[in-house]
Amino acid sequence: MKTKVLMFGWEFPPHISGGLGTASYGLTKGLAKHGVDILFVMPKAGGDEDQSAVKIINASDVEMMEGFDHGEDYWEFVRFIEIGSNLVPYLDPELFEKEDSGAIKTGDARERVTLRGKYPFSGRYGINLMEEVARYALVAGTIAARQEFDIIHAHDWLTYTAGIVAKRVSGKPLVVHVHATEFDRSGENINQQVYDIERQGMHAADRVIAVSNLTRNIVIKHYGIAPEKVVTVHNAVDFQSYKEMKVERGVPEKVVTFLGRVTYQKGPEYFIEAANKVLKYYPDVRFVMAGSGDMLNRAIRRVAQLKIATRFHFTGFLYGDDVQRMFAQSDVYVMPSVSEPFGISPLEAMRSGVPTIISKQSGVSEVLVHSIKVDFWDIDAMADAIYGLLAYPALSRVAGREGLEEVDRLKWENAAWKIKCLYEEITGA
Repeated sequence: MKTKVLMFGWEFPPHISGGLGTASYGLTKGLAKHGVDILFVMPKAGGDEDQSAVKIINASDVEMMEGFDHGEDYWEFVRFIEIGSNLVPYLDPELFEKEDSGAIKTGDARERVTLRGKYPFSGRYGINLMEEVARYALVAGTIAARQEFDIIHAHDWLTYTAGIVAKRVSGKPLVVHVHATEFDRSGENINQQVYDIERQGMHAADRVIAVSNLTRNIVIKHYGIAPEKVVTVHNAVDFQSYKEMKVERGVPEKVVTFLGRVTYQKGPEYFIEAANKVLKYYPDVRFVMAGSGDMLNRAIRRVAQLKIATRFHFTGFLYGDDVQRMFAQSDVYVMPSVSEPFGISPLEAMRSGVPTIISKQSGVSEVLVHSIKVDFWDIDAMADAIYGLLAYPALSRVAGREGLEEVDRLKWENAAWKIKCLYEEITGA
């Protein structure tokens, strides 16, 4: 008998802003190969998603016309996501209506709520994100009541509230997948509201999947989750759609690339400082920062201040084939992340035969052998590694060849098999 999964994810290719959507896509394809049926709920579907391995449910199309009776514990959770306070100004009577006008009565064992109409999600990470996260959780309750499934799988904090509501409505077990934590994104200056949602999701889950041992340790240490409840399943990469790409180099110099969100977590400032050091000894090179984020303007100012702007280029966020085209023009790829739960982009670079330099503070460093590893803060070591790959062609050729062979062995089917076994352990199938 096939396992049927109700899966919640905030993004799915081609509509992605980072590695989360790419990982969701690869994992669902891997699970489908092992006979797992997946209903994938996303806030806003474009209609152009690949549904060969999943059935996409567009939360924006869900008509919420039903009344539900649930126990008091369900409403305790709804109060946690602050439906009764922060979100009341956003919910009009047509969307969210109580049969009695008062607050939820203390001591009442049951409460009946009527949800009407649709909510058009943006599916983005804008100023209304918390509002959308909470409404998505309400929609999840409707979906869970209407669909048949064996287990719930929620990707990242944006969908943990939805996962918990679905569990309360259906009584089915919940798995939460930690692709990143608030400590990865913000360091010690965490957003308390996001942390609280993460912690609530992890504690409510029957199992927690971490994308690396690095992430697993953070989950245990900072969120108070029992070690036996947290399982590491490393990410992989899907190269089925990969095609050899020949591109004409627009510049004669060698190219060193940073590709990722230009945020604190990804360490763009360390890449710039290392580039400045390399240019003093190897001027025949260009550096590229491909991506966007809240540190982009600061990065541009720092490049100008160092007077290296003629050798440093900013592309903005790259989509689809443009990512592969960038790798095809690169001689070295650098991922200097301060805290990277896993990191798929080095695998994509290696598939293009590009030698890679990654930070030791990344989950992917646990599985890669043929990649140069440095501490993110050690710009001298980073600069030395870049210089070595630029100045010594034999070193670069060996790193590219061995890296390609290594990354070809990291398949989503293997990660998916571990997760399928986890599903069966939890459900007793």
